[in-house]
Amino acid sequence: MANESISRRDILRTFAVGAAAGSVLQVIPAEAAEYIHQVVRKEKAASPAGNYMPKYFSAVQYAALVVLCDMIIPKDDKSGGAVEAGAPEFIDLLTSENEKFQLRLGGGLFWLDGYCTDHYGKVFLDCAPEQKKEVLDLIAFRKNAKQDPSLSHGVSFFALLRNMTCDGFYTSKIGIADLGYIGNTSQREFPGCPPLPE
Repeated sequence: MANESISRRDILRTFAVGAAAGSVLQVIPAEAAEYIHQVVRKEKAASPAGNYMPKYFSAVQYAALVVLCDMIIPKDDKSGGAVEAGAPEFIDLLTSENEKFQLRLGGGLFWLDGYCTDHYGKVFLDCAPEQKKEVLDLIAFRKNAKQDPSLSHGVSFFALLRNMTCDGFYTSKIGIADLGYIGNTSQREFPGCPPLPE
C-alpha cells in the first residue's frame, strides 16, 4: 500500500509540475489525465459516502471551486457539466501536488472573495447568482485587466481555472462523449468540413 501511495504521488507531481506552463493537455498526454480521473474514481469508490475529500483546498474553497467549475461548463440537455465530469476533483488533485497551482488558484480564490466583499459586502459563495456572473464577466476577458489593472490577478486566476476546468471536463468520460469522439477508427471516405454559415 505504501508503494502505491508513493508511486501515485510521484506520478501526480510529475504531471502537475509539467502542467505548470499552461493547460494540462498542452503538456501531458490524455492518458495522464485519464489516470488522474481513475485515481479520483477509486478514492470515491473507497469512501463510505462515495464522496471526494479535497487534498489541497479547504472545504469553503472547494465549494467555491465547484460553483466556478459549474459556471464555466454547466450541465445542459446534451450532457453533464464540469462538476458531473469530475473537473473540481481533477483540479484539486493536480493542485495538491504543484506549488505554482497552489499559489495561483489559492491566491485567486482569495482575490475573488476580497473583490466580492469589497463590491457586494459578502464572499463569492454568498453572492447572488447575478453578482457571481457579473464578477466572472469582468475577469473572463484580458482586455478588462488592461482597462482596470486591479483586475489583473483575477483575470490570470480565471484563465488558469478555465483551462484546467476544460481539461478536466474534456478528458473525462462525460467530456469525451460530449465531443462525440468515437476513437481511432478508419473511414472509407472523408466527408470534409461543413460549409461555412452565410
